[in-house]
Amino acid sequence: MASQRRIEVDSSAIRSVGYQPDVGVLEIEFKGSGLYRYYGVPKAVYRRLLTAESIGGFVNTRIKPVYPHSKVTPR
Repeated sequence: MASQRRIEVDSSAIRSVGYQPDVGVLEIEFKGSGLYRYYGVPKAVYRRLLTAESIGGFVNTRIKPVYPHSKVTPR
């Protein structure tokens, strides 16, 4: 799976996020720990992420403990 386009976000912990609605894959680029993919994420959850008061807090409570993920290894 190729990396998708991500948008920069205003967060102290997260650099950018991207979403592939056809497969429900959310990519999150963390400042300091790299790029991760989260699987089976509904589009509504992605939308809520973008409008969250704290994007990092949303990821920690609503994404990380719920959706399976993998770290994307740089080539």
